[in-house]
Amino acid sequence: MRLFLLLLLVGAAVASRPLAAEIPLRKAPLPLPEIAFTDDRGRQLTLRDWHGKFVLLNIWATWCGPCRAEMPALDRLQARLGGENFEVLALSVDRAGIDAVSGFYKDYGIGRLRLFNDQSGGAARKLKIFGLPGTILVDPQGREIGRIIGAVEWDAAEIIAFLRGILEGNQERNGNDPLQKTGG
Repeated sequence: MRLFLLLLLVGAAVASRPLAAEIPLRKAPLPLPEIAFTDDRGRQLTLRDWHGKFVLLNIWATWCGPCRAEMPALDRLQARLGGENFEVLALSVDRAGIDAVSGFYKDYGIGRLRLFNDQSGGAARKLKIFGLPGTILVDPQGREIGRIIGAVEWDAAEIIAFLRGILEGNQERNGNDPLQKTGG
C-alpha cells in the first residue's frame, strides 16, 4: 500500500514535459536487469524479444492520472516512429491484469500500442522505477541509455526530433546532462 501511495504522489507531482532537452541520456549505456511480463495472449516476454531495435519502455498503470494523460501521445509516437528500428513498449503494472489494460485502450482509443502487463510489479522494482509513469530508452543491445520519471508529451515536435536524432545516430551522450546534438 505504501508503494502504491508513493507512486501516486510522485506521478501526480510531476508535470507533463514537452522538451526533449529535459530527457537526460547516460554517458555510457547501462545493463538492464532481466524483466518478464505477458502480452494479451498470455505469452511470457522479456526485453530480449526486442533485441536489435530501440525501445521506449514506458512503465504505467491505468489508475495513474499522469499515465492516463500521456498514453494517447505514446500511441501517436508509435504511429510516427514505430517500425523496424523503434517501438514504444507500454508496460502496465496493473494488478487487475491485461483485461484492465485492454479496457483502457478501448476507452481511450489506443490502437497502435501492443498490450503488455506485469501484474506482479516486479519489472518496476527491478528497473528501480519509483514513480509513474517511468520511461527508459533502451538501445538495440538492450541497455538503458536514458530515463525520465513523469509524464511527457511524447508526440511533441521537440521529442520527435530528439528521438529521430537518436535513431539516426546524430546525438552525442554527455554524461547525465541533457543531450547535445552533433553535426548540424
